Amino acid sequence: METAAVRQGRQPHAFPIGDLSKPDRGPSGAWRAFQLRLRRRGLLWRALRRRGQLAPVADRSAAIARGDILCFMCLRNEAARLPFLLAHNRRLGVRHFLIVDNASTDGTAALLADQPDVSLWRTAASYKASRFGMDWLTWLMLRHGHGHWCLTLDADEVLIYPYWQTRPLAALTEWLDRQGQASFGALTVDMYPEGPVSQGSHAPGDDPIDHLKWFDGGNYQVQVQPRMRNLWIQGGARARAFFSGQPRRAPTLNKTPLVRWHWRYAYVNSTHTLLPPHLNEVYDLEGGELTSGVLLHTKFLPGIVDRSAEEKARGEHFGDGAQYAAYYDRLTADPVLHCSASTRYTGWRQMEALGLMSRGGWI
Repeated sequence: METAAVRQGRQPHAFPIGDLSKPDRGPSGAWRAFQLRLRRRGLLWRALRRRGQLAPVADRSAAIARGDILCFMCLRNEAARLPFLLAHNRRLGVRHFLIVDNASTDGTAALLADQPDVSLWRTAASYKASRFGMDWLTWLMLRHGHGHWCLTLDADEVLIYPYWQTRPLAALTEWLDRQGQASFGALTVDMYPEGPVSQGSHAPGDDPIDHLKWFDGGNYQVQVQPRMRNLWIQGGARARAFFSGQPRRAPTLNKTPLVRWHWRYAYVNSTHTLLPPHLNEVYDLEGGELTSGVLLHTKFLPGIVDRSAEEKARGEHFGDGAQYAAYYDRLTADPVLHCSASTRYTGWRQMEALGLMSRGGWI
């Protein structure tokens, strides 16, 4: 990903990046590479061990054709979001969805089982103990994703990229293939309403951005993690509203959701980082730009207050539950995230003008 946050100068609070123009080829670099290989193999082994936690509900994976773009998701109680989510990604060019339902109780499983382009597995096992669903998705990608461009999303993420209304994902991935780029980065941008987060209405099938029209156009901080050469970006509305006193504990916003998958690959931390580490190099530190996108984060739809109370009680979404207790308490208090510095969303060209995504060389 090459955003203005990475092109030093536009983000006044950016962390120093340092010289990472060349990988470390010395003894320390060889030892680090060996350690990361062991870690990657360990993640694949975890996925193999946990595949038995998945029970097939509707396995239509035999219909996957060569060259199909696949979408992988792990979700729970997302029946209200799914009609739009599926329609949007179908419009982008996703040909098959491989989804893990983590014991939904709101009709999610029945809705998904009726979709002819969805393969569905169900589990009641712990989301937290499965690396927040990544062990399950790693197994499905190992089994079904090899050789395909794979899009991995949360149910509240809406992917956009340059020209997305007129150019399908297949056009983007073909261009990435020609550039020798096997991964595509995106910045998570928190979207929110003008008033309290509980107000308004959102019906299944509605575009969530019709309700969540606002975002933070600045206040993003960036650094590069030398160990795995990935970006680490924080900021936006959640950092401002919930972590102003501890900004380094704010959620990580950089993701690499689209990858030409190989069975040896593994996500390490959600879709924030991957192994092998070269897949994390979705930015350019030498003055150029790489094409990148944005994940419009639609967490703050009506219903977030009740859902936050439920998730705090379940304790399945964060490794340090105590750390995020105050975060959930703030959400259940029905906050107003809009402020004088908020920006009204108008489209991908606006995101590019703000430096939050880039066309790179894709003209």
